[in-house]
Amino acid sequence: MADTDKKLKITLVRSTIGAVAKNKAIVESMGLRKIGRSIILPDNAATRGQIRRVAHLLKVEEV
Repeated sequence: MADTDKKLKITLVRSTIGAVAKNKAIVESMGLRKIGRSIILPDNAATRGQIRRVAHLLKVEEV
């Protein structure tokens, strides 16, 4: 299976209230706006970099 076929299910589990403004922007740019909402994004370097910055707010699973 190629790397482009891999997907990640990302769920927002903690609030961005009180978070650094840059972290809030990262979470919103990923498409997460409410706690408990999930999105599926491709598993690539850009997505992994975003996840690394806000890992304390997210739950990540491979799909």
